[in-house]
Amino acid sequence: MNTILIVCGAGASSTFLASRMRSLAATRGLQVTVSAASESELDSRLGSSTVLLVGPHLADHFDELAAQAADFDVASALLPADAFGPTGAEAALDLATGLAPLSQPASNN
Repeated sequence: MNTILIVCGAGASSTFLASRMRSLAATRGLQVTVSAASESELDSRLGSSTVLLVGPHLADHFDELAAQAADFDVASALLPADAFGPTGAEAALDLATGLAPLSQPASNN
């Protein structure tokens, strides 16, 4: 199963976004885990992640965070400025699926 990790400063904004993304992923039939973390938790969480999405307020640190992710072979992207808004979950999930193909359940046909 693929794991999308969303990181923000303290983890609060990313927790709400992760929840909305999980619902949307289920609606789309994607087998994916979406979790949130604070910037300070990043090192301990990257090893089990497929994609790292970085909150827009961490744009000044994105290059450093992307380098950390690359050390773990994790694709990364900076979320758009409106990521935590009403349509942010859809944009974030689309961004994640563009970075790494996310699993869909196998068909039983």
